[in-house]
Amino acid sequence: MTSTTPRERYRTQVKAEIKAKAWEQIAVSGAPGLSLNAIAKQLGMTGPALYRYFSSRDELLTELIRDAYGSFSAAVAAAGEVDLAGLARVVREWALADPQRYFLTYGTPVPGYQAPEDTRATAQQVMDRLVAACAGLGPDPEMRAVRAWTRLHGVLSLELAGHFSGMDLDPSELFEAEVRSLS
Repeated sequence: MTSTTPRERYRTQVKAEIKAKAWEQIAVSGAPGLSLNAIAKQLGMTGPALYRYFSSRDELLTELIRDAYGSFSAAVAAAGEVDLAGLARVVREWALADPQRYFLTYGTPVPGYQAPEDTRATAQQVMDRLVAACAGLGPDPEMRAVRAWTRLHGVLSLELAGHFSGMDLDPSELFEAEVRSLS
């Protein structure tokens, strides 16, 4: 068991509060609208005080992205050994649970932001699981996995962005039809 000082616990708590406010801000204006100064004001602190916790917007974005990929990877790992259809459903459940987390990792890139290599490594773990799920479905499981990934994310992105509203269709049925067509 590791012991932390009151200062370390306070720092962890404030960082968590900053990230919570950042997620709220992203939900309203998207990741490009993320403002450390606005978060500082919401928390009753000065901009320079907040910069003691995150040195830049990009550092905060990186931590949010790491958290999102970690959450996604944990959801996929918790599913255990599942087939392609089961994995697709896990992806959809995770995305529907928090669309902003999904869009931060798989949506439009944030202008001027370059994700660190370790975030890509976490994303690769999920892709590796998808390739494994495609291994028994025929030749070239890597290409099958990439095709499945693009199709699933296409449907998910449209659903989460609300592009199916006003249409006479059930997004979950469309998703399931897409999943069936992948096998």
